Amino acid sequence: MIVDKLENIKKYAALNPLFEQAAEFLLSHDLDSLELGKTELKGKDLLVNVTQTKPKTKEQAKLETHKDFIDIQIPVSGLEIMGYTPAAELPAATYNAEKDITLWEEGRLADSYVNVRPGMFAIFFPQDGHAPGITPDGVKKVIVKVKA
Repeated sequence: MIVDKLENIKKYAALNPLFEQAAEFLLSHDLDSLELGKTELKGKDLLVNVTQTKPKTKEQAKLETHKDFIDIQIPVSGLEIMGYTPAAELPAATYNAEKDITLWEEGRLADSYVNVRPGMFAIFFPQDGHAPGITPDGVKKVIVKVKA
C-alpha cells in the first residue's frame, strides 16, 4: 500500500508500465468535474471509474483484495478512511474471478486505517487487503484499475 499526495504520483511510474499513463490522466483532469461512470484509457488494462460512495462505518466496510488489478483510489469530495490488512494475514475466502475480487465478512476490521483527503491517493496492490469507502457522508472518488 502506498499513500501520498497526488502531486507526487509520477514518482511511482516505475512500479508498473501503465502507471505513467494513469498519472498523466489524473494530473491533467479536474477530477471533481468528472462524470460518474467508467472510462477505458487502454482497453480493459487501464480503467477509470468515477463513483459516489454511501456513508459507511469501519464495521460495515468489507476488506477486499484483487488478483488481476491494482487500485489507485482518490477521494475528490471529502475525507475517506481506508483500512489496510496484508492479504497474507487474512483467512481463506472465495475469489470472484469475473469481478476480480475477494471479499471478507462485514465486521472483520482492518488492522490499521489511514485518512485519505482530496489531493491524496492510495495504491493497493494484489497483496494489500483494503477496506475503502469509510465516510460519515459518502464521497465522490476516482478509482483507477491498473492491470497488475
